[in-house]
Amino acid sequence: MAFSGKFEIESEKNYDEFMKRLGLPADVIEKGRNFKIITEIQQDGQDFTWSQSYSGGNIMTNKFTIGKESEIHTMAGKKFKATVKMEDGKVVANFPNYHQTCEIVGDKLVEISTIDGVTYERVSKRLA
Repeated sequence: MAFSGKFEIESEKNYDEFMKRLGLPADVIEKGRNFKIITEIQQDGQDFTWSQSYSGGNIMTNKFTIGKESEIHTMAGKKFKATVKMEDGKVVANFPNYHQTCEIVGDKLVEISTIDGVTYERVSKRLA
């Protein structure tokens, strides 16, 4: 499936401002700025397992089915229920205080998150 693969962060835009808008403390923002993030996605039809491994061994995994309510973990570590959608080939989710889209562009995973007019973009290159 289009999203299945392993990706390593390559670039970010507006990291600091986005994380401030999320309400993360300055020390957490500073620590996270240099994380090497590996995203591993397993897609089986409409079912996804989306894992992100951070420097230091922390792993965050979300399992969801497109169009069905699922429990999701946010970047800030909170849990909530959401229905993830597929729109024009993009995985789309509305988190409690931000909107996120993810798509595959060539061999890259492009994640766009928006909060209060600030857009954070994270681009990851395909490893496998």
